[in-house]
Amino acid sequence: MVDVVGAGICGTDLHIVDGEYETAVPVTMGHEASGTVAEVGEGVDAGWLGARVVSETYFSTCGRCEHCRAGRINLCPERHSIGTHVDGAFAPRLHVPVDNLHRIPDWLDGHVAALAEPLACVCHSLLEPAAVRDGDAVLVTGPGPVGLLAAQVTRAAGGRVHVRGMPHDGVRLEAAGALGFETSTTEDGALEEADVVVECSGSEAAMAFCLAAARRGGRYVQIGLAGRPVTLPLDLVCFRELTITSGFASTPSSWAKALALLESRSVDLEPLLTAVVPLEDWKRAFAATRAGEGIKFVLDPR
Repeated sequence: MVDVVGAGICGTDLHIVDGEYETAVPVTMGHEASGTVAEVGEGVDAGWLGARVVSETYFSTCGRCEHCRAGRINLCPERHSIGTHVDGAFAPRLHVPVDNLHRIPDWLDGHVAALAEPLACVCHSLLEPAAVRDGDAVLVTGPGPVGLLAAQVTRAAGGRVHVRGMPHDGVRLEAAGALGFETSTTEDGALEEADVVVECSGSEAAMAFCLAAARRGGRYVQIGLAGRPVTLPLDLVCFRELTITSGFASTPSSWAKALALLESRSVDLEPLLTAVVPLEDWKRAFAATRAGEGIKFVLDPR
């Protein structure tokens, strides 16, 4: 049992509220969790007590299917996850299997640590398999939390990264600039073609822009969720021989990659945290997240 310190609000949570993401209701939401281990079950090492941790999102998988056997538990058809199938982290306490837990460095703030989960998802999308080679020109669209994590992961992989957003994304693009990335908005006109395009906004217009911005033989990575069907110029995939990849949630191996990036300080989570909000003020934090008023809002139930 984990005493929750921070639970991040994710774009998926907005899709859940809007009925655009399959969920077993009633259920307590929240899957970006950090906290302190308060209790352990029978047979669990008591050394976990008091540990500062983050948690993977899967509560259970079948362990038998081809995906589980290959380590791709995110694709298990019997997967049950916190926040969608079983109660999640928008609560004072979170019940998860001990195998989900990862200790965090002493220097990492507990609220900031909640962003380790979206980082693991980004690592899965970009590093499993590797989408970026050393020296690649990379375009990231959507400068929200996932986009700014994707920009940092692709830079750590050797990419030269440009982050693009909408005119109203001023705060987010300013954060991207402070992290050392070139930035632009949709009002700034065309860009040079990129070796890799990483779409993180879930916007139909951004998806179409990314397809057009990828060079011949380039790679397109879709991370953002639209939440609804979209219409796209897929002929460009053929004409340019684009390789399209994506990623759903995270895997144990992507968590290992994410934590290694944090330990080496190759990725900085702190600039992405806009505000810590008491759990009882969740409506205000959800509204701010939907409006894009900041980057990442984290709920604290204490």
